[in-house]
Amino acid sequence: MRRVPPKVIRTEEENEAYSEILYELDRRGTKLTAAEKQLAELLTLLIEDFEERHYRLPRAKPIEVLRFLMEQHQLLQKDLADVFGTPSVVSEVLNGKRQLNREQIARLSAVSGVTGNVFLGREHRGDRRGGSGPVLKVLALLVPLVAILLG
Repeated sequence: MRRVPPKVIRTEEENEAYSEILYELDRRGTKLTAAEKQLAELLTLLIEDFEERHYRLPRAKPIEVLRFLMEQHQLLQKDLADVFGTPSVVSEVLNGKRQLNREQIARLSAVSGVTGNVFLGREHRGDRRGGSGPVLKVLALLVPLVAILLG
């Protein structure tokens, strides 16, 4: 495996190179050293950050997201009756006569595995509640990893 010092990914080539390294680490599975496990975690964060910045999807209206998920999972209106309570509520939501409420959004999120933010018309940019974002997560992994690699 190549020795590449981890850094913020700025190009497609760097993203591909880090993805290949991560794939190799993943392929080895449970036979990783502590440093390799940390490297895999760091590369995952770096790749996610790059892809989030470069491949961000445009915001979609909540109803568009719902229709897309229905199409992808080959669901009919009647298949969502449990989520919405009744078939008539499903119909009203899909026809724009009724907005999604928080309870419905929570159920849709749980069933689909998609963050509730997309049903609120917001994009998902990771956990920003604490303000730390991916940068501090990367730094927290990078410091001990660099010490191991250089030590």
